Amino acid sequence: MKPRRTGFIGLGNIGKPMALRLAADESIDLQVFDVAPEPVAELVAAGATAAESIGAMGNWADVICVMVRDDDQVRSVLGEVLADLKTRNDNIAVSFVIHSTVAPETPAELTHQVMGVCGFAVEVVDAPVSGGPMGAADGSLAIMVGSSPEGFKAVEPVLSVMGSKIVHAGELGAGTRFKLARNLLHFVSFTATAEAARLAEAAGLDIVALGDVVRHTDAITGGPGAIMHRNTTAPIPDGDFWEGVFTHVRALGEKDLGFAIALADKLDVDVPLARMAADRLGLALGLQGDHDA
Repeated sequence: MKPRRTGFIGLGNIGKPMALRLAADESIDLQVFDVAPEPVAELVAAGATAAESIGAMGNWADVICVMVRDDDQVRSVLGEVLADLKTRNDNIAVSFVIHSTVAPETPAELTHQVMGVCGFAVEVVDAPVSGGPMGAADGSLAIMVGSSPEGFKAVEPVLSVMGSKIVHAGELGAGTRFKLARNLLHFVSFTATAEAARLAEAAGLDIVALGDVVRHTDAITGGPGAIMHRNTTAPIPDGDFWEGVFTHVRALGEKDLGFAIALADKLDVDVPLARMAADRLGLALGLQGDHDA
């Protein structure tokens, strides 16, 4: 089986280790492009080929992975790819894979951009990643894909080299929506973490040690993802298995939040998210007859 002709554009903190994973895989024939010469040289040393231009890459690759800064850069890259496609003559469709986190409407807008090119098949696939530079380096990224079933089949072998959790989230745009939901939890959790750190600091505790404990126990329990096993956010029916589980979770949570808020009041630490969580925990868990929203 011939190596899959793959291009990678954008060799930054996450893009470079992703591309290095591809360069090390014998099933991939890799071309890379970046405006900075240093990461390109590093990838060439690892076995990749430097593309003469983005357009030239588009005229060669079967799959083009893009990890650039923002929506405008993604649009610009796609425009350069499309500009040279008219000279391609092998009739092989090109998969344009967006790893950058973009606005929810951008993948569909890019498909409209593609429609202006006649006579050649280009399928836009949104495939944002989660796991940071560490996950990119060791190939353990989660990659959330929005595409047609055929589009997913075309890119999945390439994505599997870079990630250990590949999720076909649905149609085009679903990967981006999936990533935004995941990151909502991520960054709201950071804000809650700041409350916990301020409380620990005011209580005379080592907040670095607290961070170690949080990472340790979240790796065991699953952290916030531990409650994400139901396939709906609707209220839990009476007698359902999860009713008993989450009633216990609520009892423990309300008790511990109550103690933490009392300690915060004593130490004059502002913890608005903790107060909101205490008031809405049962509702968030889906328990019937809990507080109104």
